[in-house]
Amino acid sequence: MELTLEGLSKQFKGRTVVDNINAKLTEGVYGFLGANGAGKTTTMQMICGLISPTAGEVKVDGKNNIGMGEDFRDLLGYLPQDFGYTMGFTAMEFLLYIASIKGLNPRYARMKAEELLNLVNLSSEGNHKIRTFSGGMKRRLGIAQALLNDPKILILDEPTSGLDPKERMYFRNIISQMAEDKIIIISTHIVSDVEYNSDEIILMKKGKFIYQDSADNLVTQIEGTVWNCRVPAGEWAQFEKKHCISNLHNYRDYIEARVVSENKPCQDAVTVEPTLEDLYLSCFYDEGGQD
Repeated sequence: MELTLEGLSKQFKGRTVVDNINAKLTEGVYGFLGANGAGKTTTMQMICGLISPTAGEVKVDGKNNIGMGEDFRDLLGYLPQDFGYTMGFTAMEFLLYIASIKGLNPRYARMKAEELLNLVNLSSEGNHKIRTFSGGMKRRLGIAQALLNDPKILILDEPTSGLDPKERMYFRNIISQMAEDKIIIISTHIVSDVEYNSDEIILMKKGKFIYQDSADNLVTQIEGTVWNCRVPAGEWAQFEKKHCISNLHNYRDYIEARVVSENKPCQDAVTVEPTLEDLYLSCFYDEGGQD
C-alpha cells in the first residue's frame, strides 16, 4: 500500500498552515515531528479526510482519499489530539459503541475489544466507568479504539500525551508489534516517542516538510556541530542567550552544557556525537520554542 501526499496545502482565513508538502509512505512507522503550531494536526486531519485541502490531494494507491468514501474509512484508524469520551460509558461499552459506528459485526467487535483492552493493559478496567480513569488510561483507551477495525493506515496525533514514562515505553512496544503490515504515522513534539522505532522521521516547520529520512541519516546533518562546553556560572546568562542549548548540568562554579553551533562556542568546547533531539532543537531554536 502507498499513501501519497501531493502538493498538499491548507489555508485558514488567508493564513497558510500547510504549505505544498509532498511525501510517499509505505508500510512502516513514520515519526512526524514538529513544534506546536507547525501544521502537524492540520496535516493529519487532511490525511484522514476530515478537512479538505486548499490545494493538492491525499491518495491511497493512486485514489483520492475523500473520493474513496467508505472504502477509505475502512482502512483508517485515528486517534486525534483531543479525543472525546462519553464518560457514562464503561471502557467496554465505549469500544462497542465505536465498533458499531464503524459497522463491525457485534460478535467480532466484542472479541476485538477484549483483545485490545488487554493490549493496552486495561483488561481489568473494562467494566469501569471512563470518568474514573486517569489521563493516561483514557489515552490508552483512545489507542484501543483506533485499532478496532484492524486499520491499514493508523494515524496517532500526540498519542503519548498524559502517559508516564513506563506507559510511553509500553506504547512504543505496541507500535513496534503492529508495524509490519500498516502505515503508521505518529505525530508528536516528543523526540523519544519516535526516535527508536520509526523507519523514517519527517520534520515539519511552519507548514513545510524540512527533512524526511531515517533517524541515523538525519543526525549526520549536524555532525561536527554539537559541542560539550563548561561555562563559568557568572558567564552563563550571556552564553545561554547566544547559543542553542540542548542539555545542561548545573555545578557549583560552572555549567556543563550541550550546545548545537556551527562555530566553536567557547575555547575549551569539544565535539560530541549528535542525536535526533539535537537536530530537532536546532531546527526550532530561532522560534524560541513558541511555534
